[in-house]
Amino acid sequence: MNNYDLGMEQNKANYIPLTPLSFLDRIKDVYPDYEAIVYKQRKYNWKQVYDRCTQFASALTKIGIGEGDTVSIMAANTPEIFEAHYSIPMTGGVINTINTRLDAKTVGYILDHSDAKVLIVDRQFHDVVVNALEQVNRDIVVIDIDDQQAGLENSRPIGDLEYESFLETGDRDFEWIRPNDEWQAIGLSYTSGTTGKPKGVVYHHRGSYLMSMGSVTAWNMPNKLTYLYTVPMFHCNGWGYPWTLAMLHAKIIFIRNIVVKEIFQLISQYKVTHFGGAPIVLNMIANAPQEEQLAIPNKVYVMTAGAPPPSSILKKMHSLGFEVMHVYGLTETYGHVVHCAWNETWDLLDQEKQSELRSYQGVRYPHTEEIAILNPDNYSPVPNDGTTMGEIMIRSNTVMKGYYKNPEETKNSMKEGWFHSGDLAVRHPNGYIQVKDRSKDIIISGGENISSVEIENTITKHPSVSLAAVVAKPDEKWGETPCAFIELHEGQLVDEEELSKFCRQHLAGFKMPKTFVFCILPKTSTGKIQKFELREQAKIIK
Repeated sequence: MNNYDLGMEQNKANYIPLTPLSFLDRIKDVYPDYEAIVYKQRKYNWKQVYDRCTQFASALTKIGIGEGDTVSIMAANTPEIFEAHYSIPMTGGVINTINTRLDAKTVGYILDHSDAKVLIVDRQFHDVVVNALEQVNRDIVVIDIDDQQAGLENSRPIGDLEYESFLETGDRDFEWIRPNDEWQAIGLSYTSGTTGKPKGVVYHHRGSYLMSMGSVTAWNMPNKLTYLYTVPMFHCNGWGYPWTLAMLHAKIIFIRNIVVKEIFQLISQYKVTHFGGAPIVLNMIANAPQEEQLAIPNKVYVMTAGAPPPSSILKKMHSLGFEVMHVYGLTETYGHVVHCAWNETWDLLDQEKQSELRSYQGVRYPHTEEIAILNPDNYSPVPNDGTTMGEIMIRSNTVMKGYYKNPEETKNSMKEGWFHSGDLAVRHPNGYIQVKDRSKDIIISGGENISSVEIENTITKHPSVSLAAVVAKPDEKWGETPCAFIELHEGQLVDEEELSKFCRQHLAGFKMPKTFVFCILPKTSTGKIQKFELREQAKIIK
């Protein structure tokens, strides 16, 4: 022990475990009357949000929920799921948000595997949940959300309890429970499970706190912003924004379903300043029918994550008054850990080049200690040449605790002291990284590595193309060749010959798709294209 440690141990005066719950505790004292939540006719200020959360936490405690207990919630983006991000952890419990578009079998697996003791569920999902519960061999307390905006005239109860009535059983003066350790679990999110059973990703209080802080800095988020909640809150806890927005005493506008016309209306009505969404949401906005578009009253800052958005979409969004920042992350990293930090000197470049730069994933967030592009065979860094691909590996306080009840997968994902993303990227001379592919999506043709993302980005520049997905098609001569699945804009026509000619103008010959398929692309609930389905289709195409 040295003199800097002598008599200076941690104690209650100088060390309190970090938790994002503290943001709501502070804001209810500082800005109690500021409008917090707007959902159709329902409106709450920050003091009311705090009171509802603590009262619901009290009600959960009365039925036995405590530290380490899982409470699942399956709901649309409504006030109830926002409140659950506070009320459940306030008991010491863990919030498990369930994807609202999953089938009954998968929902049943999650409820069983997560050891859920309580399920809070919107009645819209009655049939799926009833069938899912039949697969679970234990009793789960079910609390219904009866949302009038769901459009269910005769909504059928799922459980014996209803959200608002259950809330009233709680004590208004309940003293919520802080975590004893900031490493304590706060959230459980299941991966998509496209390659097998979904894995449960465990978040802790410290990581969620730091994620919120990092997001504010990286996105230059001001106090009192107005946020349109288009990101599903089941997805990485809505990227952590239920906690971030309380810190900023923001006004939060809820939208139950992603309808482009309503997005424009809400932006116009409430002067929305920020929202987030997958590239598919940007695609819907950029290509909305003229009659559904409304003039944007102010600049709107948009964060997009997922597959790299085509530069053509970014260009259209900019022309409509949206400033898009691309970010990168995974469920296992609480969401985004890298962002395309804008350099003012880039303003002098033409729009095409700016759009290309905006499609970069960029540089690490303030809370991300290390992002490396490494050769997965020997862990050596790739050169900053914008060409050599390696795997993205991460060290951060916002890397998950691990996979729930799966120590082997946890160990495999963090070999050699790095979290292995499975994503392939290059690093440009300016230090910015650019994702090129999932390791499983890279196409190896005649010994050459081909990025499916590069081909997709080229194809979507054609004015008739809405979306493109490129996968490997088995080939006797080359091993694999690119196969392009194309979704056209409504009312547009283009044939394979025209697209092939267009691609030949922009791509090297060995990168050219050998097959074009026109169809509606299969997508996940978060807008990601389901390439695993397309790979299976490509295998049987003659």
